Amino acid sequence: MTGKLAGKRVLVTQADDYMGPQAVETFREAGAEVIADRTDLTEPDAAAHIVSEAGHLDILLANLAAPASAGVAVTDIDDDIWASMFDIMVHPLHRLVRAVAPQMIERGRGKVVVFGSATPLRGSTRLAAYTAARGAQVAYVRAVGAELARSNIQVNLIAQHFVESNVYFPESLQATPKFQEILKQNVPLGRLARAEEDTALALFLAGDDSDFFVGQIIPFAGGWVS
Repeated sequence: MTGKLAGKRVLVTQADDYMGPQAVETFREAGAEVIADRTDLTEPDAAAHIVSEAGHLDILLANLAAPASAGVAVTDIDDDIWASMFDIMVHPLHRLVRAVAPQMIERGRGKVVVFGSATPLRGSTRLAAYTAARGAQVAYVRAVGAELARSNIQVNLIAQHFVESNVYFPESLQATPKFQEILKQNVPLGRLARAEEDTALALFLAGDDSDFFVGQIIPFAGGWVS
C-alpha cells in the first residue's frame, strides 16, 4: 500500500464519534493501518488493554468527546456532571499516553495527536465543566509534549470549534436559523469546517513533516479564536 503514512499503525479512539469516522477514513486513505477502537474508555483498565491488544503503534489519535452540557449555569453543575467530563476526556487521555509511551520511547519515535477544543482559549458562559476538562487536556499536552520530545515523540492538540461532527453540530442543529445566526456572529469565515479539513491537520501532525511541533495547541476554529 502506498500513501503518506504507508506502513504506519494508527489507533483511533472513540471511532464512531466526534472526529473518529473521518479520521479513520482519512488515515486509511493515507495508507496507514488503522485500528478503529470503540471501547468505553471510562473504565480504568480500558486504555491499557486496547493498547496492549493493538501491539505496535506509531500514532495515537486521542479522539475523546462528551456532550458539552451547554446552557448549564455553574451553580447547577453537580458533582456527577463535573466528574463525568473528566472521566470521559481527561483520565482516558493520560491512560492512553501512559500505555503507548513506553513502546514509542523504546523506538525513539512516535506521534500523539489529540482532538481537543478551542473552548479553553476563550471564555464561554454556562460551559464551565466542559471547558475545565478541555483545559486540562491543553495543560496535559503542553507538559507531556515537552517531556516526551526528548524521546523524539511529538504530542500536539488540535484546539477546534465549529467543526462538523455528529456530537456537537448534527445536521438538525445546523439547519436552524438560530444556529446560522450564531455562525455569522461568532465565526469570521461564517461556516463550519468540514470534517476532512480537520483530519487533514491531524494527518499533518501525525506525519514526518511535523517533527518540530512539540506540545502545540493549534487553534482550528475559523477565526473564533486565534
